[in-house]
Amino acid sequence: MANRFTSVEAGIDHAAHGVLARMPRGRLADGLIEFLVFGLKQAWACLFGGLMLGMILVTRLWWPEFGLLRYDFWFLAALAIQAGMILLRLETLEEARVILIFHLVGTGMELFKTAAGSWIYPDEAVFRIGGVPLFSGFMYACVGSYMARIQRIFDISFSRYPPIWMTAVLAVAIYVNFFSHHYIFDFRWVLLGSIGLLYGRSWLHYRVFRFSHRMPMLLAFLLVALFIWVAENIGTWSRAWIYPDQANGWSMVSWSKLVSWYLLMLISVVLVTLVHPPREHINSG
Repeated sequence: MANRFTSVEAGIDHAAHGVLARMPRGRLADGLIEFLVFGLKQAWACLFGGLMLGMILVTRLWWPEFGLLRYDFWFLAALAIQAGMILLRLETLEEARVILIFHLVGTGMELFKTAAGSWIYPDEAVFRIGGVPLFSGFMYACVGSYMARIQRIFDISFSRYPPIWMTAVLAVAIYVNFFSHHYIFDFRWVLLGSIGLLYGRSWLHYRVFRFSHRMPMLLAFLLVALFIWVAENIGTWSRAWIYPDQANGWSMVSWSKLVSWYLLMLISVVLVTLVHPPREHINSG
């Protein structure tokens, strides 16, 4: 892929390859280097989300009173981070489009869910719509940023990827269920089973450094959903938002939320395909 990296990333990649190419070879050495590069690339893909989560965590531990509300600071900082990533060529304009889509979809869900009492934002904010501070949309955008960046950083392709129209229909059904289950039957288990049927034979192929690897897409969904669940525990501990059972003190986010994030992964993947259509894996072996 000629446009796999931004110009800044291309420079980092070239320098890193110069160092890694001189590393010793062998089964153990190759495995350790692959693992190291995988972790570094994952951290780079999480750049936007990591900066947001780090900012939330730091301001939970220390927040000086200087006339700016914490939620408003997060919103303004998120705008600055986003602008900086684009200006410094750490992010492509296509990825910025993905982030915008996630922001709009996430804000729509936030407006409904907070009104329904699913969770609340305990602090005050000037930059808000109803009970939803505007920084909240960037939390969904973090997921969009990660999903878009790993596509090119890991040169991802797919085998047996289901028809796009089927994935889009299922994504719409999942999104609607996030709202409708407050009034009618909750179809989440039916939808979860539908994901299994649709993606059960699909594989994700990715390249780390010297070697290419593959992973079942259902497992990839689970790993990312688990990572988000961990981040959500950090977010609620920081009182960025809280669930009703955390009003009198923090407790671990329910494992049932992992199912919700798993369902959200399908929506996330479909939204990313609107900008980056899934690329068919070509078996070179």
